[in-house]
Amino acid sequence: MGELTSIHGAATALSAVDGADLRRTFANFPSGVVAVCARIGGTPYGLVASTFVPVSLDPPLVSICIQYTSETWPRLEQASRLGLSLLDSEQEPAARGLSSRRGDRFRNVELHTGNGNAAFVGGATAWLETSVHEQVPAGDHAVVLLRVHRVSVRPESEPLVFHRSGFRALDGKSTVGQLNSA
Repeated sequence: MGELTSIHGAATALSAVDGADLRRTFANFPSGVVAVCARIGGTPYGLVASTFVPVSLDPPLVSICIQYTSETWPRLEQASRLGLSLLDSEQEPAARGLSSRRGDRFRNVELHTGNGNAAFVGGATAWLETSVHEQVPAGDHAVVLLRVHRVSVRPESEPLVFHRSGFRALDGKSTVGQLNSA
């Protein structure tokens, strides 16, 4: 195999990796925005993750990545159940509030209660009721595998997407055919 020296015809030399370069590179990959919430002792706790990945159908598993510096995760990981809300394109204010380090993260956020401690953001495109299955150390993050117990989906809604360090909505006009599920 030859050495990669250009992308899309433009001469581009590959350089050594540093944190800033990785952040700029990763920003080019769009991802969904997920609220991870629970009520513990009657108090809501939550954070926003843009590293949600479906992992397995059997057993039903998804993953999120949590930065070790998170002050919220140590509380959430103790919950018997966590509510994952895949945020809707109209929920940028909720995403910003839940990702804030100050103030009331749940101001103007409608919360619904699930089993155990699970809490869900109203109006999301989908809800997944989960529990912590396993945590795997990965650099400055933990990859958290979550077992899915129950789901609810609003197929007519459009997801909120994080891309190029900003929130975006899909236009809903796909020019690519859908894959057939055989």
